[in-house]
Amino acid sequence: MFMRRRPLARPVVRPAGAPLLRGALVGGAAYAAGRSAARNARREQDQEQAIADLQYQQQAERQPSQAAPAAPPPPPQAPAASPSGGQADAGGLTEQLARLGALAQQGLLTSEEFAAAKAKLLGV
Repeated sequence: MFMRRRPLARPVVRPAGAPLLRGALVGGAAYAAGRSAARNARREQDQEQAIADLQYQQQAERQPSQAAPAAPPPPPQAPAASPSGGQADAGGLTEQLARLGALAQQGLLTSEEFAAAKAKLLGV
């Protein structure tokens, strides 16, 4: 007689929310991995910035010791009016006066300080 055999694969019965749960688990894991990668990238960027700052500080500390044997720069002189360079001096003077005006408007200079600095620039 014939004996009935069991089917090779049994149907798996899953609850209705199983695909949703699986998606949440996969999405949560992807979110955590992305957040971890962003945190590591930010930490690495901060370290690189700190290294760059330290290198800059060390270079700045070395600069004076290397420049010490050289002759000191000449003292700044009052701008002399020359027929050929009058336009360039006027542009620099205008920029300096504009900067002074901006500082006075921001409240960083008093009116007396502004007047003194302006007189010094104009040579009055």
